[in-house]
Amino acid sequence: MLDRSERERAERFRTSADRDTYLCVHVGLRLLLGAYLDTEPAEITLTRLPCPLCPEPHGRPAVEGNPVHFSLTHSEDLGLLAFASRPVGVDVERNPLPDVAEEVGRSLHPREQQELRDCAPAERPRAFARAWARKEAYLKGLGTGLGRDPSLDYVGTSTVPSAPSRWTISDVAAGEDYAAAVAVQD
Repeated sequence: MLDRSERERAERFRTSADRDTYLCVHVGLRLLLGAYLDTEPAEITLTRLPCPLCPEPHGRPAVEGNPVHFSLTHSEDLGLLAFASRPVGVDVERNPLPDVAEEVGRSLHPREQQELRDCAPAERPRAFARAWARKEAYLKGLGTGLGRDPSLDYVGTSTVPSAPSRWTISDVAAGEDYAAAVAVQD
């Protein structure tokens, strides 16, 4: 059911667990797109939209000529899919180790950096993961991914997300070990 590039990418994963999660998410994507589009999943041609930051075709994934917007993500043993009638992004992140949260947290928006400093040390990894999942979901929705500086947009670290203008960001329940979010253009 997967196309050649999906199969080739699956083969590049170093662990069978990561490969299995990738395969499950992509098969699920094709099955759901097939249902939405009333098309055989194997006949769906996936493409990439142009990047908003450059002329290269590495923006949001899409089905050529179809109005359904979708996003997918996976982290270790968890994958998420999102579908909408307008641009959408989804992300899931495993709670990082404290030193990773501190180091990568320096790339967040200045207010988010301050919020992390104000958190109790034991809460920082979870707060960072919330902000990072929200930020990546939003940037995927924009189609830029991390090509856009993550410090530019404020999404917050608290249990209540914030969103840039004309976007809605919601946290997605993903268990204690993960943070997940979906961003949809208003």
